[in-house]
Amino acid sequence: MLQLDFWTGRMRLLGLIAIAISIATWAMELSGLVYVCPYCRTQRTVIGLLGLLMVTPNPGFWISRYLGAVLGVFGLVVGSTQHFAGWRRIMKGEFVLSPKVYDDAFLLSGAAIFIITAQVLLLYVYRKPATETVTPEG
Repeated sequence: MLQLDFWTGRMRLLGLIAIAISIATWAMELSGLVYVCPYCRTQRTVIGLLGLLMVTPNPGFWISRYLGAVLGVFGLVVGSTQHFAGWRRIMKGEFVLSPKVYDDAFLLSGAAIFIITAQVLLLYVYRKPATETVTPEG
């Protein structure tokens, strides 16, 4: 389970999970369960778009990897900016964890950093499975 092949073999499933996370978090915002946050919107959108790249027929294609890198860098910069703001509050002694864990920007931006990094990594290590060829005996 700790082998990278385990995860790349489940690329489409992980992509679908990422899309589901994106849709669920957008639904939470649109229904008013969480506050409107441009950082969060960016991160959830990047997670969903990277998920779409992961479910394409060949996620290892150079265009998928290029788009994944661009989206990943953007999402990571936004997520890191938001996360660092939490660290700044910790250093000032002003940090308070939200009573609703699902609404805490510090924890969620940290999770987004991990998810986006994993998605980009998977796009870059993915290798299309080789097709078996039948050779005539002779």
